[in-house]
Amino acid sequence: MFQEKIGVRSVRLALGLLAGFVAGHALAQDAPMQRVEITGSSIKRIVKEGALPVQVVSKEVIARSGATTVADLIQKLPAMQGFTIEAIAAGTNSGGRSTASIHGLGGTYTLVLLNGRRMAPFQDSGSSVNLNSIPMSAVERVEVLSDGASALYGADAIAGVINFILKKNYRGLTLDAGVSVPTNPGGKSANAGFTWGFGDLETNRVNLLMTYRHDEQKKVKATEREFSKTSYIPLGHDGQSYIYDRTSTSGTAANVNVAFKNPKADQIGFNPYKKVNGACPTGFFDYLSNTATTEYCAVDSASTVETVPESKRDTLFTSARIKFSDNLTGFADLALGRFDLTARIAANPVSVAVPIGSPVYNQYVAPYLSADQRADVKTATATYRATEFGTRNSRTITDVGHLVVGLEANALGWDMNTGATYSKYQLDERYTGGYLLNKEFRSLIGGATFNPFLPAGSPSSPTAEQINGSVFHGSIREAYSVLRGVDLRASRELFTLPGGASSIGLGGDYRELHQVQTASAAAKNGTIYSFTTPNQFDYTRDSAGAFAELALPLMKNLEVTTAIRYDRYSGVEDKNAKRTKGETQSASTYKISARYTPTTALLLRGSYGTGFRVADQNDIANTLVANGVTAAPYACPADLVAIDATLCRPGVNQYNSYLGGNEKLRPEESKQFTLGFRLEPSSSVTFGADLWDVKMTNQVSNVGEIQAFANPAKYRQLFTEFADPATGIKTWAFIRAPINIGKAHNRGIDWDLTVGEKYSFGKMTLNVNGTHMLKASYTIPGSDTEWTDSMDKYGIDNQVTFRDIVKFGATLETGPMTNALTLNYRNGYTDQAASLYNVATKAAAVSQIRLQVPSYSTVDYQGKFAISKMWEVRGGIKNLMDKEPPLTLRTSQGHQVGYDARYADTMGRTIYLNTSYKF
Repeated sequence: MFQEKIGVRSVRLALGLLAGFVAGHALAQDAPMQRVEITGSSIKRIVKEGALPVQVVSKEVIARSGATTVADLIQKLPAMQGFTIEAIAAGTNSGGRSTASIHGLGGTYTLVLLNGRRMAPFQDSGSSVNLNSIPMSAVERVEVLSDGASALYGADAIAGVINFILKKNYRGLTLDAGVSVPTNPGGKSANAGFTWGFGDLETNRVNLLMTYRHDEQKKVKATEREFSKTSYIPLGHDGQSYIYDRTSTSGTAANVNVAFKNPKADQIGFNPYKKVNGACPTGFFDYLSNTATTEYCAVDSASTVETVPESKRDTLFTSARIKFSDNLTGFADLALGRFDLTARIAANPVSVAVPIGSPVYNQYVAPYLSADQRADVKTATATYRATEFGTRNSRTITDVGHLVVGLEANALGWDMNTGATYSKYQLDERYTGGYLLNKEFRSLIGGATFNPFLPAGSPSSPTAEQINGSVFHGSIREAYSVLRGVDLRASRELFTLPGGASSIGLGGDYRELHQVQTASAAAKNGTIYSFTTPNQFDYTRDSAGAFAELALPLMKNLEVTTAIRYDRYSGVEDKNAKRTKGETQSASTYKISARYTPTTALLLRGSYGTGFRVADQNDIANTLVANGVTAAPYACPADLVAIDATLCRPGVNQYNSYLGGNEKLRPEESKQFTLGFRLEPSSSVTFGADLWDVKMTNQVSNVGEIQAFANPAKYRQLFTEFADPATGIKTWAFIRAPINIGKAHNRGIDWDLTVGEKYSFGKMTLNVNGTHMLKASYTIPGSDTEWTDSMDKYGIDNQVTFRDIVKFGATLETGPMTNALTLNYRNGYTDQAASLYNVATKAAAVSQIRLQVPSYSTVDYQGKFAISKMWEVRGGIKNLMDKEPPLTLRTSQGHQVGYDARYADTMGRTIYLNTSYKF
């Protein structure tokens, strides 16, 4: 069966990736057998189940998923965990980037390719590719290799490879349009585009292709969903009533913090409005985390953020292929994209000095201090929030350009492919509201009428003219990554073995990565009030690699493939520092895999390999910058005394600290294996599973100051000297910088089952597939011996590793109509520990509480109707039961409170309609 039903097996690969979506008619059963290149190998072969677990998402599967973006498609696959989502743009400078992460290993270990070639990574993360930069309309299929360290693409693909294969040799004109409308307020989206192709490569010797698409996504406000409307959340736990308080002590009717000259005197804080009126202002809460020295009022800032930011996306893909002869074809592919996202978060919280003796101080601060306190006041600071100036709006425009020009040839028995790549990822982050002009705002708060202790709308509030004249509009930073590269790969058959002809693949590549970030003049010259200038850098690094792969069919039913690769990475050229940082790093890696078919119904397969990954340029080359002082005071360690006692501070004291890179970082290393099988007891039933295991060492990690001061001999590279700019006196200082110390061990099983039967009324297919995690352990940052994990719990890495993510689907094809129902499931987990307010005792809970977040399931439906051979309509409902995200008390991932957008659907029940017409 495995030798004969090539088309059926290709379809099964697609079925095994997305539960409930079946591509039974995506590949013709009677298609001629031809040699093609499969992701994870450089050798062209007949399409078949191979030794590596490559899963395929076909064009039909993509359409049936209802996904409107590449991120939406990829991040919902069961094997994906630990990725970054677009929604965290609310409260971060991510610009709406979205990443892929196979098996929870992270985006930096998952290699994303476009037509088998690398793209420029987004600047902020160094090596991850933003899925939003991939043109959805141009994707023909996606191949996912869930086994890492590909000999073809680079040993840094430790988690695996995701290869987006774009359309080619397309003929005709197709118009597409779609609309999506949630049944809850906000969040509407729409898209429209076309695909045009001219010429047949075989008959006309030329093919031109162009596809364009425009997408628009409307925002969803936090108050438009019940689960996100507040950061003051009542809840029950173990029969007790609690309140989870994530409100902010920065408000329009500000609190005040008073510091004293006596260093032994504790600072105090209170709300002057409450002191005067006996209660917090309307819309404020009594802050539930008050202590004996504070009496704050708090504002529900999370209610003003956006659950889903608004965005626009334009993507264009053009391709030209010319067949110069039967054995030589030239090609040029150009992908262009612009992603325009605006994220809005709560109004700006800023500190405002209250001059001692000023009218505001005398009326709202001094009366509530004792005589001794008034005599000892050093400073009084209002924790003001500029509510009347509007929300903080950050608009990030991302431009992507990806050009590949190359040749495909066949000569002297070799299949060859070579190409030159130029890929650029560029962003411009602009502030469009809520951020304050320094000079103008200082003038306003220094005026006689300004009173930070009164609510918005008070007579002392700024006028509309003052507000408009005090808001900054403009760019704060620009950043870009440019990847230039050339590659060559070739394969051919060699000698004959008992199982058939052996094959060899050879190749190499060279790449240069240039990453730049610059701050705008306004960001550097103090134009913006209370603003820290972004880091600026200009880094370049080149790399080169070569590989060889050999496929050996030792017997009719046994094939072994071996591969070896050598990679070299240069140091990082720091243009600003005018020198190279870090050393040239190189390594050889290998992989051996095998497939065995003891019967026609059973395939056994396995692989073992190694990998390595060099640190990001930022981790290596970041310039050392002053970063305050250590959080705690320390006695000068004996090891540092022995080196230079004159650099020690007297007694127990805080030491200055730096933030920087580490030029001595070594490559991260990995060892991984897979063992799996595919079983086809009949033509209508298939079942498969793959056990995978990845161990990593030398992971880049950060050592905490407590660990470093406890053992400075071990972490000697993290200590340097600091010269006080005022006195010139030199002392020891601690460097917060990455080092090679971490370890990780992940293991799991990817599995799928498909049952399909034809009946008189049509074809019914049932499919279930998922990922079962067995291990997700890693060492505590700064340690190589203390292990922890995030399995079914919110870990110290601010994420959850779900033991089970499953998709189940049922599809019925009846003539021109296809109906598909899909169930998406992920298990529950133990939440992040949180401090709650006990309503009964009117005090904070004695110990932190960890909720049990329940399992989460959604049901999707889609119906497709082929009106004619040219006209097709699809309609569906996502999240049919309108399942809300479960309550979680986590504190990471942007400004959203009470839910985790990574693990649940924040849009709610959504009705969509798509149509396409081919001329």
